[in-house]
Amino acid sequence: MFVVDSMVTVPDHKADDLIAIYQNRSRLVDQAEGFRSFQLLQNERKPGEITVHMEWEDKQSYLNWARSEEFKKIHELEKKYPDEELQGIVPKVSKYMVVAT
Repeated sequence: MFVVDSMVTVPDHKADDLIAIYQNRSRLVDQAEGFRSFQLLQNERKPGEITVHMEWEDKQSYLNWARSEEFKKIHELEKKYPDEELQGIVPKVSKYMVVAT
């Protein structure tokens, strides 16, 4: 299994706005081959720290998704967030191979 985490930090007062965007996400990724799951995580001590956690069957499935037109479409939408503070967020992306369960 392959895991991708994308963590962003927004002002605490914007956390609920960002969460709402993800609660209403397009779900295009859900149809991608090899996709397993999506979770949106909020740090309990730092409410403005939000992580998108995705699990994939393998690294190649993730790479296929990251190179797809659907991926490009979703990330173009991020540039059109109605809030300027959210438009400028840049995620810290971490990728992991699951080596034991």
